[in-house]
Amino acid sequence: MGEPLLDAVLRILIIVGQILLIVVPLLVAVAYLTYAERKVIGAMQLRQGPMTTGPFGLLQPLADGAKLFLKETVIPATSNKVVFILAPMITFTLAMIGWAVIPMGVGLVISDINVGVLYLLAVSSLGVYGIIMAGWASNSRYAFLGALRSSAQMISYEISIGLIIVTVLLCAGSLNLSTIVEAQRGLWYFIPHFPMFMLFLASILAETNRHPFDLPEDEATLVTGYNVEYSSMAFALFFLGEYANMILMSAIASILFLGGWLPPFDIAPLNWVPGPIWFILKICLVLFVFIWARATLPRYRYDQLMRLGWKVFLPLSLLWVVLTSGFLVAFDLLPN
Repeated sequence: MGEPLLDAVLRILIIVGQILLIVVPLLVAVAYLTYAERKVIGAMQLRQGPMTTGPFGLLQPLADGAKLFLKETVIPATSNKVVFILAPMITFTLAMIGWAVIPMGVGLVISDINVGVLYLLAVSSLGVYGIIMAGWASNSRYAFLGALRSSAQMISYEISIGLIIVTVLLCAGSLNLSTIVEAQRGLWYFIPHFPMFMLFLASILAETNRHPFDLPEDEATLVTGYNVEYSSMAFALFFLGEYANMILMSAIASILFLGGWLPPFDIAPLNWVPGPIWFILKICLVLFVFIWARATLPRYRYDQLMRLGWKVFLPLSLLWVVLTSGFLVAFDLLPN
């Protein structure tokens, strides 16, 4: 009995270690993504951004985190307290568990399951529950309106995201994320599927409630929307969850269209760079698009947002599925 128990404990320790190797750097990346966002937007608007806390403002994320951690958690008297506290926890947890199937390199993945794409779609679909729970439990009109907007928006754009992913799956012939990356050796999918790559970038902006599609947090009309009643660490969990989702969606875009950990060209100097470095650089490139959009684009009206999702993105992505499948069948290019 001793050896099987020891083996089980060892396996658990290995799994916990793998999780920590993902979660701890991810939390640091989320903290400094906020710093990078403020710096990049500052540069685009001819400002300096954070400069006073530490050299070049590098300690600003730590100061913000300490402030939120030390503030009092205020729970509205008329709220549903259990659901009110659970909502940010669910949002943050779902932003973390998606990374279980994200391959950083060859064999560098916690769980290399054959239905990794379905797992990610399921996790991203569940993300709306945290926001709906927060809006309902707050017992506030502004929060509830933000939750209703978010649920309709995320459901609408998940459909186009799903159809865009189907076009990639048709070419790769697998739901396994590592297999999808390996299928892009020699030709990244963003080249033949460039229109869908652009639609995917716009859709993940809407899916993560980011500018110019941040209608659930519309400060002008909703006073930050679904999280208006949250403070201190509860608000911080929503904040961390949103930015962690940005990084997760950037990683998915890199895997589906930018070749994951593969270098841009199959030449010796580029092959010497480790795969995870290429993967991180591609994630940073997509994250720059998130920040760029926030700095330059005006916010959509809600009717424009829904019209774009149902009357433009959905027909275009469905048409591309038909064209891709027809092309693959006509030229006998379907993967085995």
